[in-house]
Amino acid sequence: MSNNATIQDIRRDYMLASLNESDLLDDAMEMFSKWFEEARKAEVADVNGMALATVNADGQPTSRVVLLKGVEQNGFVFYTNYESAKGRDIAGNNRVGLCFYWPELERQIRIDGRAYRLDSATNAAYFSSRPYESRIGAWASHQSRKVQSRAQLEAQFADMKEEYPVAESVPLPPYWGGYVVKPTRMEFWQGRASRLHDRFEYVKNEDNWEINRLSP
Repeated sequence: MSNNATIQDIRRDYMLASLNESDLLDDAMEMFSKWFEEARKAEVADVNGMALATVNADGQPTSRVVLLKGVEQNGFVFYTNYESAKGRDIAGNNRVGLCFYWPELERQIRIDGRAYRLDSATNAAYFSSRPYESRIGAWASHQSRKVQSRAQLEAQFADMKEEYPVAESVPLPPYWGGYVVKPTRMEFWQGRASRLHDRFEYVKNEDNWEINRLSP
């Protein structure tokens, strides 16, 4: 049997829950917080892992998983190297997509929005809360750039530890910081039997959210 034949037979039905109009909150951010808390209480693995999609200068979409570090300033916060591939993409086009998938609850949340850099004070405050070796790693790794070997990367890490021997001595790198993704559209997906999933979109207007049920 070919791999394709094996893959195409992978399927399961979604039976855990439903999502009805009566379950929805008027505000999409509040709805997200409700679902996130339910996922956290359900001990979903990597509950704050989210796929971040960006588009580069050639129009090529790229996605990767990053970690949500806050829901504030009316948006979704994550931190990274501004000179990384995603940082360069956002500098040229700040339209991004986020996706949370929580298989334990058969739920998915998709978010369209724009990414904006956080201010330096916010970046510094978060950076100082990170574990010591995570701070060192921000200096040692030139994210998304070619590196000759694992040994070279580890040598750079060791050099930075020697230069900054204690956590309090590690400064915020000038190329490192956070973004807040302010949503323009959010979609809440609840898996249902027979692929008749429940899908609701929230579209941001000036003062409120327009809510629509979507076909699965």
